[in-house]
Amino acid sequence: MYEEVAGFYAYQMRRLDEGDAERWAATFTEDAVCRISTRPQPMRGRAELAAGARAAAEAIAAAAERRRHMTGMFEIEERADGCVLVHANTVVYATDASGRSRVHQVCTCADTLVRSPKSRRALLVRDRRIDVLGPAPAAR
Repeated sequence: MYEEVAGFYAYQMRRLDEGDAERWAATFTEDAVCRISTRPQPMRGRAELAAGARAAAEAIAAAAERRRHMTGMFEIEERADGCVLVHANTVVYATDASGRSRVHQVCTCADTLVRSPKSRRALLVRDRRIDVLGPAPAAR
């Protein structure tokens, strides 16, 4: 299961990093929900997810950057109902036109994955919660 989950995220994040909004959105169920701690409202459904990914790709291009998502440290729980719960960490790197890279964001991700009805082998995200980590609390 670990290899399958890691392969799924490698494929999904590559689509996002390459700006392929439609193929990235296709890794979600039609009725998927994606909650991001930095957004006031969740994104619902593939069309809204693709629109969000296109907008992000445009903003990244306007900033003359490239982004790469490094997702790992998977904690995987296979459920009796066939769902797979995955908790992971993602570090997002931004590289500017000069080739300098910096950490853009660090996130935790909690996903509910299901099997595609078209292919029992393919995983899809039904529900995603992304928490973008902010500054550490001040020491007392």
